[in-house]
Amino acid sequence: MTPIPRSALILGLAGLIPFFWGAATLVVPGLADWGARALGPRFVGPYVQLAYGQVILAFMSGVLWGFATRTTGAAAAAGYALSVIPALWAFFMVGGGPVSAAVNLMTGFAGLVLIDLSFWRQGLAPDWWMRLRLPLTAGVLACLGLTAWI
Repeated sequence: MTPIPRSALILGLAGLIPFFWGAATLVVPGLADWGARALGPRFVGPYVQLAYGQVILAFMSGVLWGFATRTTGAAAAAGYALSVIPALWAFFMVGGGPVSAAVNLMTGFAGLVLIDLSFWRQGLAPDWWMRLRLPLTAGVLACLGLTAWI
């Protein structure tokens, strides 16, 4: 079992920053006020989480597409079909108010980890993939959960 490459781990953890920042500005009003003044209102609370969550689901579709290229025939066709689901989910299901959008993003990220698992079990993703994806997904779900239930 190979370790998670250091760069993948650091960049993956860095990718959690907008989710944690959004959660922090939800629970610390002074931080939200400062963030809105310094960065703009779309960079605090649910706004930053929801916009960034859509971007990440689309990004992960691209990652999965890359995994699908490692196979052929019907398995490749199934892989390509699965790979577009996260981006389409983000496009069609994230809208309305922040609560429903957060719940739908949470559903999308939970579904994404199942697709990740499928690619990993087929040997299309690196052997360390799920050791990276599971904690990152847990962090995303926890942060979005605050938006959904606060």
